[in-house]
Amino acid sequence: MPASDAIVPRVVVVGRPNVGKSSLFNWLVGKRIAIEDPTAGVTRDRLVQRIGLGGRFIDLVDTGGMGFDDPDGLTGQIDAQITAGLAEAALVVMVVDVRAGLVADDRMVADRVRRTGATVLLVANKADDAALDAHAAEFAALGFGTPVVTSVRGNRGRDRLEEEILERIPEAWPEEAEAGALPEMKLAIVGRRNVGKSTFVNALARAERVITSPVAGTTRDSIDVRFEVDGHSFLAIDTPGLRRAKSRTSDIDFYSTHRAQRGIRRADVVLLFFDATEPIGKVDKQLAETIVEEAKPVVFVVNKWDLYAADVRRREWIQYLRDTFRTMPWAPVEFVTATAARNVKATVDTAQRLFRQAGTRVATARLNALIREAVTSNPPPSDRRGRPTRVYYATQVEVLPPTIVLATSGTAGLPETYQRYLIGALRERTPFREVPIRLVVRDRGAAAAEGGASADESAGPGGE
Repeated sequence: MPASDAIVPRVVVVGRPNVGKSSLFNWLVGKRIAIEDPTAGVTRDRLVQRIGLGGRFIDLVDTGGMGFDDPDGLTGQIDAQITAGLAEAALVVMVVDVRAGLVADDRMVADRVRRTGATVLLVANKADDAALDAHAAEFAALGFGTPVVTSVRGNRGRDRLEEEILERIPEAWPEEAEAGALPEMKLAIVGRRNVGKSTFVNALARAERVITSPVAGTTRDSIDVRFEVDGHSFLAIDTPGLRRAKSRTSDIDFYSTHRAQRGIRRADVVLLFFDATEPIGKVDKQLAETIVEEAKPVVFVVNKWDLYAADVRRREWIQYLRDTFRTMPWAPVEFVTATAARNVKATVDTAQRLFRQAGTRVATARLNALIREAVTSNPPPSDRRGRPTRVYYATQVEVLPPTIVLATSGTAGLPETYQRYLIGALRERTPFREVPIRLVVRDRGAAAAEGGASADESAGPGGE
């Protein structure tokens, strides 16, 4: 793991299937990160979330159920993820089900955890009724003392659980506060199934951080993976591969789709993956639509390039992408072979470039000069009554995405075609060459309120 991650203590949640590990994980994080479903074996990878707890930072880790025989043949890889999580643990939170009582699989989990030598906190979950609290005493037979009794559903025992975690983790290192800071860029990796997203994430992390397999739908959750490039910390969001809506047959498919969409919303930059050996499909187009709706910078990443026909050149794939995604002509294209980590760093460098572009602010005077030139060269059409539409001034009100408000004499006089013309003019003359630009058209009074400019300002493109 990156050196900065080693400074933040890892609290690893383990247990047999269906004791409520993922529910407890989400409860402590305060968000629905892990999929909660009664189906055993839903969690496969390690899910890691950095959270603040009592003035400290911890990495909370959710793991798959110990002892579960995965029907897709991934049991060994799921178990390897659990082993890797335990190896990094400053504290192990072992979860048991107080309603089910002590069972043989709980003893198996306890034996495995004990062999790690890690500090263990026992948690008896699902005590939805206080009458169940007394039943928790039988779990003391596992050798980890009296358990903390909790109920995620009933919101019981959370304060005590947090106190017990804080008492058991190592003392803070001086660098912990700096390590707990937000990453410089969040990078969502999205695409349909089996395009190599998880392999790419492992190449970024330089470790088998997430499970890779030819089994479609191996990744079910969105998985946050911190990595470092040139001494800078970033966050990769590995999202589940999507399938066409008519092919979604289970709740897990629904959750996976939702997680992928949320990953796009969380990201600063999106990497949209394609398989070089497959044609672009409907799912790819749906993902692109979501990226456009969320106005996210995007890099088109063509993976498995080493498997592509030798006589087909890159420019043909680039043209294929341009012809397919006509609303995104600004998106750069990268070609990678994730299995060999080929061109992985160059792709991250491209994403950083887009991140810097989208985070830039352009001075109001500069914007107005550019808009004035565009309006003079190609005046906007008249409104429905035949009156000329005036563009008074422009101002940038946001970054990520860059959002520009135009004050006009009436929004009806600026149809979408003309707005696209103005965006094109801005793209040519501003740093926003490869990122989406949001253009918000307002009448002069509303724009003044939104952008902080005077409604009587007349130094802009169409000043009276």
